[in-house]
Amino acid sequence: MNTAKKIITDLLRQADINVNGDKPWDIHVHQENFYNRVLRNPSLGLGESYMDVWWDCKHIDEFLFRVLRVGANQAIAITPHQWLRILFFRLFNYQSTRRAFQVGEQHYDLGNDLFSVMLDSKMNYSCAYWKDAENLEQAQFNKLDLICRKLLLQPGMRLLDIGCGWGAMAQHAAKHYGVEVVGVTISKEQAKLAQERCQGLPVTIRLEDYRKLNQSFDRIVSIGMFEHVGYKNYQHYFDVAHRCLVDDGLFVLHSIGNNQSAYGGDEWSSKYIFPNGMLPSIAQIGTAIEDKFIMEDWHNLSVHYDKTLIAWHDNFIRQWPQLSAQYDERFYRMWTYYLLSSAAAFRARYIQVWQVVLSKNGLLTGYEGIR
Repeated sequence: MNTAKKIITDLLRQADINVNGDKPWDIHVHQENFYNRVLRNPSLGLGESYMDVWWDCKHIDEFLFRVLRVGANQAIAITPHQWLRILFFRLFNYQSTRRAFQVGEQHYDLGNDLFSVMLDSKMNYSCAYWKDAENLEQAQFNKLDLICRKLLLQPGMRLLDIGCGWGAMAQHAAKHYGVEVVGVTISKEQAKLAQERCQGLPVTIRLEDYRKLNQSFDRIVSIGMFEHVGYKNYQHYFDVAHRCLVDDGLFVLHSIGNNQSAYGGDEWSSKYIFPNGMLPSIAQIGTAIEDKFIMEDWHNLSVHYDKTLIAWHDNFIRQWPQLSAQYDERFYRMWTYYLLSSAAAFRARYIQVWQVVLSKNGLLTGYEGIR
């Protein structure tokens, strides 16, 4: 047995995973070069080798859950390539204004046909809230309503939606809470469909980078967008939110988060799913809001995202026959790996998802966390 194979198989065994075993989470390796490829670069090597059909697993999410839960992925030494990548992220701003629209073009503009069959009917592309919900549709409605209640919305208020997606929050807030909404996105496809879906409502959708915002709003919400901001821009992001929020306003930030501060994103995800993406830590958010906002409430919903991603994956598999004419088998494996690896990360509590309620000066009456 070569050195790479021994290292990888020993690490997997610690997670109760056997190569070519018979458990649902056991990995079946088809190419012996798999071990060297993963050892050289764990994230990129594992993801790309799955896309290249070098290995298979009946339950990828359970396989990766076990890997992450025991920390097997962190037991491999960082390579010179990875150190260089970290250095580049420390030196350069990968989420600059010039690069702002890249994730929209590569990911969110993939095709509304894909997202419309994978997501719920309102096309919410963020963690649902499964409390008292039996299906994805109800869980996503619950999430939207939870955020509206946390914002203490009242008829006639102006709401800014930073990263409005396909308009689900804007539509919900305008329709059910009687507020006027301005939504901004960096995706042409999202902007177009959001405008169509919000016709007849007091909603304006703009194709615009958040850094250009300079209007006054009673409330601000940002759902699943902060993951694209980048640590070099956190201060600027909250400066923008601060200048746009009235003195007695509220801001709800809904974001995936890292347990530890990082300065770059996962390499496989950055290359194939979310270019230039990275997850903030509590420390990074805390530093960026200091002297700008008071933290009124911090709610962790990470277990809800595992269930949401599995629901998306089930929809994707079920609808694949109608999608296969536009997307090839490599895309199928890439998207499957993306959804199931993400579910595994939340299941293992390797990453989190937070809803943070912020005010400028602290509400004098106090703020009771809403669940």
